[in-house]
Amino acid sequence: MTEEATKLKDEELSLKLFIILTRALEAIEKNIVKNIKSYGLNLTEFGVLELLYHKGDQPIQKIGQKILLASSSITYVVDKLEEKNYLIRKACPTDRRVTYASITEEGKTLMDDIFPKHRVAMSKIMAGLNIEEKEIVIDKVKKLGLYAQELE
Repeated sequence: MTEEATKLKDEELSLKLFIILTRALEAIEKNIVKNIKSYGLNLTEFGVLELLYHKGDQPIQKIGQKILLASSSITYVVDKLEEKNYLIRKACPTDRRVTYASITEEGKTLMDDIFPKHRVAMSKIMAGLNIEEKEIVIDKVKKLGLYAQELE
């Protein structure tokens, strides 16, 4: 294969890879959203609760970075979860500028109930690959993402 043909093939495969990754993510996310909605939550609410459930109290200002959400949306989501009695705001004892989000007992009870079901649903959604294939895809997609980050 000539250098020009190799370059063209690489460009075509790069475009195809982008389309395949995008369509796969859309299909996966559609199923995940459907699963999470069955628990009376949206994807963002679930993400915040899951973070607090597994990592404990978090500064509200940092939640967006951890679950890949715009900081402007965090206050709205925290308000909604607070209305549902799934989390409370706590003032930081050492810095008045910082407010923490803390999962309530009601929130913990909800997550104790739904997180195991969510794990099973995720496994079913991802069942198109076996364990070895999942490990390979995780490694390759992570490599691709890290490379793309370096380009920024």
